[in-house]
Amino acid sequence: MDRGGCQMSGGGGGGGGGNGPDRHGMITLEDLESFSEDQLSDSGNGSLEEEGENMEEEEDPDRLLHYWQDVARGHQVEVSEEMAEPIQQLTTNNQGRSQREHVPFTLLSRKEKCGELLYEKRHYEKGHWACITMREDTYEQSICYGFMRIMRYICQQNSLGDYLGMSLPIVTVVRTNEMHTTVSNDVTVAYYLPANHQAQPPQPHDSDIILEIWPATIVYTRPFTGPTNEVTIIEQINAMAEVLDSPGVCMNDSFIVAGYTNPAHSNRQNEIWFLERR
Repeated sequence: MDRGGCQMSGGGGGGGGGNGPDRHGMITLEDLESFSEDQLSDSGNGSLEEEGENMEEEEDPDRLLHYWQDVARGHQVEVSEEMAEPIQQLTTNNQGRSQREHVPFTLLSRKEKCGELLYEKRHYEKGHWACITMREDTYEQSICYGFMRIMRYICQQNSLGDYLGMSLPIVTVVRTNEMHTTVSNDVTVAYYLPANHQAQPPQPHDSDIILEIWPATIVYTRPFTGPTNEVTIIEQINAMAEVLDSPGVCMNDSFIVAGYTNPAHSNRQNEIWFLERR
């Protein structure tokens, strides 16, 4: 497995074959955390999310695992039995530590047109991120399996043996060819360490998860809603390139997709990030 290119500089290379437009959003940490002991979040789309809302409290305690196994099969992903405990931890209160922390940044400027936000220019300070680079048969599989391994790190498979807490957004570094027509299957999934772990990040048990200090970076961000897949990512990259005043100041082959909300919702909130060259 190629473990390089985890930093926010977007390093690593390679175009790869994109998959077709029938691909949908994948399971993420946000999915798992948003599913509580008492109720599943309402997707409003008649999917398994709605069915889950009707689950009774007295049902089999393994229902969380079984639910996500059912969801995962739709993305050709297998969720193993060993994921039961991490899923349980991310979907319960964790002794009051379930507050989500946002990655800190300084807003430098905004560009709008007719009241529509075209993009924001932000400054992100350097910080510790836990990341893993995956290459599975499909883009969605790479992200799903990467998230599950990051999830286990957050939930006790670390040197503290403790739940580390959630931060948003969860980001994926995607790589494209020069013409921005295909997305590589090499996908880096990254999690920002909450503030109380920044000084001394807990070490992961998984040797493929790398703790890195991502340097301070200027990021151009553009919001978008809906699913994230090869087609929508390419569309958003090209849309962002069109509205930037000077796209040449940014990296041309590595981009970040930032996810803030449960992808099962019809109005999913995402951002595409362009990274300024250093």
